[in-house]
Amino acid sequence: MMTQRVNPHGPVVRADGTVRFRWWAPGCRMASLEILGESAPLPMTALGNGWFELVTERAAAGSRYWFVMPDGRRVADPASHFQPDDVHGPSELIAPMSADTGWVGRPWEEAVIYELHVGTFTPEGTFRAAISKLDHLAALGITAIELMPIAEFPGKRNWGYDGVLLYAPEATYGRPEDLRALVDAAHARGLMVLLDVVYNHFGPEGNYLHLYAPAFFTERHHTPWGAAINFDGATSGPVRDFFIHNALYWVERFGIDGFRLDAVHQIKDDSPKHIVVEIAERVREAAGDRPVHLLVENEENQAGWLERDAANRPAVCTAQWNDDAHHVLHTALTGEGKAYYAEYLGDSEKLGRALAEGFAFQGETMEYRERARGEVSAHLPPTAFVAFLQNHDQIGNRAFGDRVVTESSRESLRAAAAVYLLLPQIPMLFMGEEWNTSRPFPFFCDFGCDLADAVRNGRRREFARFPEFQDPAQQERIPDPQAKATFEAGKLRWEELSEPDHADWLAWYRRILAVRRERIVPLLPKIRRGGSYEVVAPEVVIVRWAVEGAGELVLAANLTGEGTPGFPCVTGELIWVEGDRVAWWLEPGA
Repeated sequence: MMTQRVNPHGPVVRADGTVRFRWWAPGCRMASLEILGESAPLPMTALGNGWFELVTERAAAGSRYWFVMPDGRRVADPASHFQPDDVHGPSELIAPMSADTGWVGRPWEEAVIYELHVGTFTPEGTFRAAISKLDHLAALGITAIELMPIAEFPGKRNWGYDGVLLYAPEATYGRPEDLRALVDAAHARGLMVLLDVVYNHFGPEGNYLHLYAPAFFTERHHTPWGAAINFDGATSGPVRDFFIHNALYWVERFGIDGFRLDAVHQIKDDSPKHIVVEIAERVREAAGDRPVHLLVENEENQAGWLERDAANRPAVCTAQWNDDAHHVLHTALTGEGKAYYAEYLGDSEKLGRALAEGFAFQGETMEYRERARGEVSAHLPPTAFVAFLQNHDQIGNRAFGDRVVTESSRESLRAAAAVYLLLPQIPMLFMGEEWNTSRPFPFFCDFGCDLADAVRNGRRREFARFPEFQDPAQQERIPDPQAKATFEAGKLRWEELSEPDHADWLAWYRRILAVRRERIVPLLPKIRRGGSYEVVAPEVVIVRWAVEGAGELVLAANLTGEGTPGFPCVTGELIWVEGDRVAWWLEPGA
């Protein structure tokens, strides 16, 4: 049975019926706790080093409460477990939950990830509604769902990267019990649940930490969001505990199977043990024999996070979202060469390297970034990388949130999909991709008045540097991220599945993922390092991976948009062929 660690932060309902509240507020000389319905706030005891505590019989599951600062200002518990009235309202005390259900997890080699945004995945946009679509995902061949961030954010709609109360599941999606029901339902269907978490910054609205705990941040390091979170200063202990126990909370209380750590290159930590390393150690210790998988987003392409031990197990992180694999496929598919895409467009060496070795940049200078990028990655197994043709960033960060289908032919799109879906890297789909949905995924949010105009105007300035948006009239066409209509435009239309073309796409995805499960997955433990590649012609490559005891897995890919007579020339046991563009086969050893 999994033992739940007692979090130094936040509320704990004790076996004797009392509740322990704790608050780290080193910026306050005194503190109290107000329970709604009580006649007066209850004074908290100062424990030293900025900690305040109260143990009381006056609270129970369902009680709502605030912390009260010396000036009378009321703030939510930073480790609140639920915020029924949004980020500015009181916190609600939640009864303890345990994730002991007999679920033993799944090995990483079996992962086929489906990234989804809870609010737009279904018409209802809730945890409970998502349960109704799990059978569809299981039949598709998905083995893991990855939830975009669900920590409480301001307003009723947001991508999730503006969360401010990291322990509280977003109230517009449902209650904590509803999230637990979603995880249990996923496990019952053999689906892992991965959670996208943001440990590099807090959102700009509803974060009151700077008022009572300025030591939560440090001017020694800076990020695009300002002063960095204090992971390595003299008073960083409570800060580190806050994030370590946040990860433990999702694993122990909800049964989460792993995390996608957002922008780890912006998690600044010069301490002897980086916070990501400590999180990895602690959650795996807590999970015991159940595997917990840690994915990272890392613009620096640092192979060190992905190293394996002597048994080929992840030393720290399981895998990285591989933007380079996306970029080489996207530019070959669309011909787009703006911004960072310019250094991938038409570069067949980068195409071959990203598919074979993971990173396209392995220490070379990237002109767009004006500095070197990446580290050598060919020694890593392909499963250290997550490959995708679409994700929330690569769709939503476009001006109109348009999907790749709008810029490519059916044949070219299937060729690119046949490459990444059977790649020895771990594939990830973005919701609706499997039926080639017509719906965009635009950027949306719901900030208060003070921030609304800044976000709206900032979005337009962001695209003003592109030639097609230098005309103010064209900028006005960019969807208003604050408008409810922008959010509604991103909701999937499940009724599309009844249309013949969409049904045909779904059938194709089911077939190819069945082939991955039957033919590729058994090979993955035997592919212990990156492959080799040969550039045959512009955007035409052959990639080979050594399979211990079974020869070589071979990919021949022509992504030019035009077939070449006689290509590919299959010389082994055929696994998949996509017209005259792509072929996969297993070539016997000598």
